[in-house]
Amino acid sequence: MDQQTKHHFHALELDKILHLLKQETASDAAADMAEQLCPLEDLSSVQRLLQETWDAYGLMAKFGSPAFGGLHDVANPLRRASSGGVLNMGELLRIAGVLRCLRAVSDWRSKSAGIKTTLDDRFNCIVTNKYLEEKIYGAIATEEEMNDNASPALAAIRRKIRAASTRAREKLDKMVHSPYYQKFLQDPIVTQRSGRYVVPVKAEFRGEVSGLVHDSSSSGATVFVEPMAVVEANNEVRVLQNDEKNEIDRILQELSAEAGSFADSIIHSCQYAAELDLIFAKASLGYKMKATLPEMNDCGELDLKHARHPLIDPKKVVATDIRLGTDFDTLVITGPNTGGKTVTLKTIGLLTLMAECGLLVPVSDGSRLSVFDRVLADIGDEQSIEQNLSTFSAHMTNIIRIMQEADGKSLVLLDELGAGTDPVEGAALATSILEQLRQQGARIAATTHYAELKAYALDTPGVQNGSCEFDVATLQPTYRLLIGVPGRSNAFAISRRLGMKASVVENAQQLVSQENTRFEDVVSKLEESRRSLEDERAEVQRDLLEAKKALESAEKEKAELEENAQKEMDRAREQASLLVSRTRGQSDLLLNELEELKKQKNKQITAEQKAKLNADLRKMEETADPVQKRRRRGGQLPRPLRVGDTVRLVDLDRPASVVEVSADGKHVVVQAGVIKTKTDVENLQLVSDAEKRKAERRRTRTVSHRFSSAAAPSELDLRGQTADEAIANVDLFLDHAARSNLTQVTIIHGKGTGVLRKAVQEHLKRHPNVKRYRLGTYGEGESGVTIAELK
Repeated sequence: MDQQTKHHFHALELDKILHLLKQETASDAAADMAEQLCPLEDLSSVQRLLQETWDAYGLMAKFGSPAFGGLHDVANPLRRASSGGVLNMGELLRIAGVLRCLRAVSDWRSKSAGIKTTLDDRFNCIVTNKYLEEKIYGAIATEEEMNDNASPALAAIRRKIRAASTRAREKLDKMVHSPYYQKFLQDPIVTQRSGRYVVPVKAEFRGEVSGLVHDSSSSGATVFVEPMAVVEANNEVRVLQNDEKNEIDRILQELSAEAGSFADSIIHSCQYAAELDLIFAKASLGYKMKATLPEMNDCGELDLKHARHPLIDPKKVVATDIRLGTDFDTLVITGPNTGGKTVTLKTIGLLTLMAECGLLVPVSDGSRLSVFDRVLADIGDEQSIEQNLSTFSAHMTNIIRIMQEADGKSLVLLDELGAGTDPVEGAALATSILEQLRQQGARIAATTHYAELKAYALDTPGVQNGSCEFDVATLQPTYRLLIGVPGRSNAFAISRRLGMKASVVENAQQLVSQENTRFEDVVSKLEESRRSLEDERAEVQRDLLEAKKALESAEKEKAELEENAQKEMDRAREQASLLVSRTRGQSDLLLNELEELKKQKNKQITAEQKAKLNADLRKMEETADPVQKRRRRGGQLPRPLRVGDTVRLVDLDRPASVVEVSADGKHVVVQAGVIKTKTDVENLQLVSDAEKRKAERRRTRTVSHRFSSAAAPSELDLRGQTADEAIANVDLFLDHAARSNLTQVTIIHGKGTGVLRKAVQEHLKRHPNVKRYRLGTYGEGESGVTIAELK
């Protein structure tokens, strides 16, 4: 990247975005890649980067972020190990930490293995090595200490060192606690000098304690003597310590050789993990910015919806809509100072560069951005003291470079074009610069205060005005970009609101040319029309939203009602099936009792038997008639009923004709079709003549088609059949029952030897339409029947 390109990126503050990205990374390698990130110029490459970030964004939302905290650059130690070098304990522990991190990343991906993403190739290239990881951690405790169990030899040597040290200390402990030696010692303690156990002896009694002097105190009052009694034990400890060091060196050499043999796979895995770290850092930054995936093109078309500058406080930033390169190639933005013109330019350029780096951008769904070969910006005060250039000269120098580089694949952003010189000359020069850049095919966004450029944008096809909205009533900018509306300077209005004398403002207005005044009046009227249309549009949007909510609510309520109705139908069907089965069982029982009574025809039937039979019949009638009486709504009948009146049975919701009325008028006999029944007057509604005529007309207009179909029986009698015949008939019977939506059926096989019952039940156990089955209960036929519930 050349210095001039860096200058343009710096003007658009891309370096600040990359610094935020760096802070989201967890590894040094990913942080370095984030700092060196450059926008790409190829559409397919940019789309690939953005899709990778979007896939990482989706995985983070479902499973959280993978941990890359233990990922370090261990390439140099591994290369040294592969060349035969010996690594220290710290280097080996860092390698083990990297292996643990790689394994954690791989395990994290395995939790979401069912989701295919563009990151799978990188995840699949990560090679874990739990063997080497556990071997290093099992051998090394810290960067300074080797574990005892690193090898059997090391464990044995350290046991011997502890034993020899114990013997030496025991001898010295006896000495320091001996009354004879205590008067020669400075303190009754055992200490070490140069790895050997010694005792502190007073200098004047040096000759009283035989041994080797290893050190003395700074005052010279104390000498540290190794008594001859422990010299041999100390010698043994020193020899064992040397053996310990040799064994540790051997273990380190062995571990280093093992690590070196896996150097290539670990280094490559680290590289892929670092790339994943950077991608997930991009996703994390996008999550914090509430960013989304834009649609990319290479046609120079930008359509940003609710775009937000990512470096402005989210609580203060104002979202705005920006278009460029669709129906116009040049956008001239005007408006008062501090109104947000420069922020709009930076937003266009920065979001373009972010997308080209594979970063999600803070816009709403459906936004579009384009890939450009160059993003060229002249923004801010470019005055150079070293080059002795004025502000105007510095801007012109930069613009000249831009004009030399710009082409049909360039995005050019110019802030305060033509400012810093004579207004007439500046406006003319600005217009000429825009014309030249347009001829070179560039997409241009420029800010200005010149009215001449507003008129140029109004008169020139392909050039569009834009303005940053300003509320004169509050003297505050709204920071909204209005496409198609030239901005007003508002200098007179602002001055008047700030308290300037009216005479001064009026005098200034008279000094302005009539042409300029007329132009400002036109702009003012356009502004008023725009505000009115926006208010109407907002009202229509609110009405549309309310209508949409009402429609959704109605559809939801309709779906709930249909679901509840279906549930009620299923429940009623199931209850009806159970009712039929129960009634059938009771009728079978009564029939058996009648058969018994017939057999006893020569015997006297007792009154108790008759009463029981009548009670069972009444109970069966009540059970077989589940319809509950419903109270008629609407009060009493309008008049007493007469024979021949047409009425409606409330509980059955059927029309009927009055045949007979009781003397008290509380009960009537009605005929519904071929059925006559006695009912209470409260269960009837009188049908008026108008309703009868309406029903008659409806019957004459209705064309009906009747289809006769025999209802599937709910009972099958297999008695007298062989097992094979019975199984075939059971299959046919269950198919008919399933098509008729029966939930329960009865299969009669008789008691007998039980062979037929066993064959039927074995078949029901494997039948796909049968949920469960059982023998009949008392009143249902007991073991002579099987009751089957269907799915």
